[in-house]
Amino acid sequence: MADLGAISLWIALALSAYSMLGSVAGKLRTSPALVESARSATYAAGLVLLVATLCLIISFISRDFEIAYVAAHSDLAMPNRFTWVAFYAGNEGSLLYIATVLSIMSAIAVWRAPEKLKDAIPYTTAVLMLTLTFFLAVTAVMANPFDKLPFVPVDGEGINPLLTHFGMFFHPPALMAGLIGIAVPFSFAIGSLLAGKSGDEWVDAGRVWGMISWVLLAAGLLLGSWWAYTILGWGGFWFWDPVENAAFMPWLGLTAFIHSIMVQKRRGMFRMWNIVLINVAFGLALYGMFMNRGGSVPSVHSFGASQLGWIFLLFLAIGVVVPFLIFIWRYPLLKSAQNLDSMLSREAAFLVNNMLLLAIAFVTLWGTVYPLISRLTNGEEITVARPFYDQLNGPLMLALVFLMGVGPLIPWRKSGLASVRRSLLPPIAGGLITVAVLAALGLHKDYALIGFGLSAFVTTGILMEWYRGTGARHRSSSENYGTAFVRLIMANRPRYGGYIVHLSVVMVTLGIVGTSFFGVQKDVVLSPGQSTQIEDYELVFLGTVETPKSNRTEFTSTVQVFRGGDRLETMRTKRSFYPNFNMASTSAAIRSTPVEDLYIVPSENLPDGSVGFRILVNPLIWWMWVAGPVMLVGTVIALWPQKIRVPMPAQTPRSYVTRPSAA
Repeated sequence: MADLGAISLWIALALSAYSMLGSVAGKLRTSPALVESARSATYAAGLVLLVATLCLIISFISRDFEIAYVAAHSDLAMPNRFTWVAFYAGNEGSLLYIATVLSIMSAIAVWRAPEKLKDAIPYTTAVLMLTLTFFLAVTAVMANPFDKLPFVPVDGEGINPLLTHFGMFFHPPALMAGLIGIAVPFSFAIGSLLAGKSGDEWVDAGRVWGMISWVLLAAGLLLGSWWAYTILGWGGFWFWDPVENAAFMPWLGLTAFIHSIMVQKRRGMFRMWNIVLINVAFGLALYGMFMNRGGSVPSVHSFGASQLGWIFLLFLAIGVVVPFLIFIWRYPLLKSAQNLDSMLSREAAFLVNNMLLLAIAFVTLWGTVYPLISRLTNGEEITVARPFYDQLNGPLMLALVFLMGVGPLIPWRKSGLASVRRSLLPPIAGGLITVAVLAALGLHKDYALIGFGLSAFVTTGILMEWYRGTGARHRSSSENYGTAFVRLIMANRPRYGGYIVHLSVVMVTLGIVGTSFFGVQKDVVLSPGQSTQIEDYELVFLGTVETPKSNRTEFTSTVQVFRGGDRLETMRTKRSFYPNFNMASTSAAIRSTPVEDLYIVPSENLPDGSVGFRILVNPLIWWMWVAGPVMLVGTVIALWPQKIRVPMPAQTPRSYVTRPSAA
């Protein structure tokens, strides 16, 4: 399998290079046959990379320790279900995964490209294949997952214990696919510029692929937060870690791009702005990959860290400078078809929304790279802690939530103050009533009140739009309300799918506000039979069972939970020690409800049988994990193609022949 995988990797490299060069040469020489041949090479590269991927997976399943990568990331004790995780657990495998995903996305994008992009597709293909050629060259030459050891070890080193978690089946692949997926809308934009297209031909393809990458990144970020919450043992879900930030920033850029491209599609505006946004998103994606491949700022998430940082830094520079030069070259062609008519318009709201998103991205980028800047300038590395991000990004995010509620309620082009006032009055009332009720109940934290009020503001606006649309459809078609609601959403999927995505963002907001301002934490050491109190919960520690395993020792602690004298639940939490890695992993016991989570995690097992516990009560965090499926549903609805109704041809009026009467 090693030989077949290595050969497949080199064949894919040759095919991608040929596709890149053939596309450009065929276009410049006006050779449709060469262009078609290059397109076929794109499809073939994807198939060959699937063969290479399958070879590596089979090598893991068969425990082929002759392959250095397999020996480094698996052992005989590893369950086969973690084969998929082990595949991308290290640098070499993750690069192969990224290349495979990019090749498949590229093949689908080229295959499904609309006819109106016919002139630009060769350039789009060339940009995609240039990116793929880079990743394949680095993988084949500098990080080959099929390199062999001079001897065959009896056993491998094993998979990183922190990766043996259900979330790892989806979190890293979603993030990596989302990051590299940005190359597709980026290539459509650059391809159109190179072809001299000044119109909106690439907008539909750019929007679809931008949303696909966006939802992959969003899913990866949420799953990563859930992974950190359940296994890292600190009770949180976001630490503003450099690698976390490296995935968060491209997501912000894509969010701005997706909203802005809607304006271009509808009004022919923001053409230059959208090129800038997709270039920024792609540059930030390349920066994210640089951070994961040996970036200069350390991170606990860099499982694939290596000495490849310099080559990714070089590619990052090329990926930023060259598109900028192309943009300058084609700048005269990018004049918008329409101008901004009024600041009281949906277009203006989207523009301000984009500015806020880029401001959050800039703050995050500055905090991430500042340790490097301080080390280069002062010789002292100054770490930027969480308060920096919270204090600067917190108000920006609240303003973003406010605009999320305002934008959909303002008409396109322009509107009067009276019209805006009528549209916003019910949502504002909903937000103010929520704040008043919470204040009357004793909640007096300003930022929390603002967060809850804005969440109610956005939710009220969405529900009001659904109510009005459903009522109008019910009155006009006599459909029952349930049928009218479903058909309302299906009739305008991008709009109402977007509303569902907005609701998921509200859910995330609730989780962040609840845990940030009302979470309670207690660290305690308990012996068997002892109890402790947190909020209205009483916890009784029953004892710990030690279980030796082949590659670890597990300590399972049992805790009974009482409230008001009634037993609620018996919870079990686990701490496993891995001697080969000299590290411990934890599995938190979580009692989760829509109101709050009771979170129990062991921090230390002492020789006398006592255990150190971290106990937290995290209000409303349940809504963060529900937000993920809701966001996915909304995105699928927004992307689902609608049937194009072809108008029936006008019928020629029938001519009637009057028969003579019998008389």
